[in-house]
Amino acid sequence: MAAKPCIPKGTRDFSPIEMAKRNYIFNTIRDVYHLYGFQQIETPAMEMLSTLMGKYGEEGDKLLFKIQNSGDYFSGLTDEELLSRNASKLACKFCEKGLRYDLTVPFARYVVMHRDELTFPFKRYQIQPVWRADRPQKGRYREFYQCDADVVGSDSLLNEVELMQIVDTVFSRFGIRVCIKINNRKILTGIAEIIGEADKIVDITVAIDKLDKIGLDNVNAELREKGIGDEAIAKLQPIILLSGTNEEKLATLKEVLATSETGLKGVAETEFILTTLKALGLKNEIELDLTLARGLNYYTGAIFEVKALDVQIGSITGGGRYDNLTGVFGMAGVSGVGISFGADRIFDVLNQLDLYPKEAVDGTQLLFINFGEKEAAFSMQVLAQVRAAGIRAEIFPDASKMKKQMSYANAKGIPFVALVGENEMNEGKVTLKNMESGEQCLLTPAELVAAIRK
Repeated sequence: MAAKPCIPKGTRDFSPIEMAKRNYIFNTIRDVYHLYGFQQIETPAMEMLSTLMGKYGEEGDKLLFKIQNSGDYFSGLTDEELLSRNASKLACKFCEKGLRYDLTVPFARYVVMHRDELTFPFKRYQIQPVWRADRPQKGRYREFYQCDADVVGSDSLLNEVELMQIVDTVFSRFGIRVCIKINNRKILTGIAEIIGEADKIVDITVAIDKLDKIGLDNVNAELREKGIGDEAIAKLQPIILLSGTNEEKLATLKEVLATSETGLKGVAETEFILTTLKALGLKNEIELDLTLARGLNYYTGAIFEVKALDVQIGSITGGGRYDNLTGVFGMAGVSGVGISFGADRIFDVLNQLDLYPKEAVDGTQLLFINFGEKEAAFSMQVLAQVRAAGIRAEIFPDASKMKKQMSYANAKGIPFVALVGENEMNEGKVTLKNMESGEQCLLTPAELVAAIRK
């Protein structure tokens, strides 16, 4: 008996209706990126592991899908190495390539490889799938799409401002109410300095980034596990739990970080972004959130995260400034900043809130019923005119029973059917039936187009 087919956990098939919804998401984001002057590129699904490893922190490296080398990959191994059963070391021997974890690191690699062809600042967007060997759960998948926009070759904070405008515009078009959260890695570095744990900045950011997921007590326990003392943890509490308006938080931070040059620089950058955006006016809320840490190692300045207000789900957009990313590929001194929309989570949010516009998911508008060879030949000529007018139309390929063809139209939600018999052919017309009302009328091809458009 044949084995029942299945797909890997954390991946999904998408039906035609679901694909129509996903394309609505991609097209909306793509249109807004174009408004702001971004150009599209694509990079391969797989990259060299040397490109990917070490760019996402220790936790990120564990989530890389590695691709087994073809050929006899045992030939270069000793018996001792095989018997050691050291999975990570053996994987490095077996695998030279991996599936991309995000689009930012491949983009940095692209910039370095194509630097002579690019005009800087270079504004690119990329809409492609990424893969992570994560534990699948609600809202978290192993294969999912990202929709990235990045600017490299400019230090200006106007780039951060425009990226936040893009986020605001996209979610306004979707009709999703969101909170845009902003922080700065320089502020976090300053906090680490003033509590006396400057060398533990990565441990601190990785831990406090989990505050929403695991709670304050567990964050503090993780900090202790990383060797951070109780006195330092105590100093950290009021900073993590800082409340008030954005202006009040900034004022407090200026006092708290008065002895940290790096921290004050982060406050100044954040103040510029928030003040500029306030003057421009966003439709959605923007909040300075000191618990926003984003554990990825490459962020060096502003960091962003977007949460949906009406649905319980994780971050649906994120990003930040990464001054040093291209340096690891031999191209120092190139600053970049970017955002990434999580298309799969946005898909789930739009589904839960039922926010898809009807026209985004509409399929075929008109089905020609097939009564036989002569009728089909006539219908094909009218069909060509209808399609030329931009109406989505098809003909049932077989001269099946009428009931079967009408059931097909109902199953696909086709709102109109065209009936062509001997009388219609003699008059050069088509009978149009409205599937919802049952109303029928005899029309010329031009009238048929006008009726469906109406």
